[in-house]
Amino acid sequence: MERTFKYSKLKGRIIERYGTRKAFAEAVGIAENTLSLKLNDKAGITREDILTWSDLLGISLDEYGSFYFE
Repeated sequence: MERTFKYSKLKGRIIERYGTRKAFAEAVGIAENTLSLKLNDKAGITREDILTWSDLLGISLDEYGSFYFE
């Protein structure tokens, strides 16, 4: 059974901090389409993504679970 992830809390933090997904994608240095694929569970979010995104979004290590794994 394949597990799917819903990143609603992460999506909310992106909008809260950057206003748009496009602005966040630019800050990360990826295409908006790539970000969309990752946030819609069509492409994997890597360990490097988690580290970079968390730094940009002010997500602490103890909050990772609620943003990336629920």
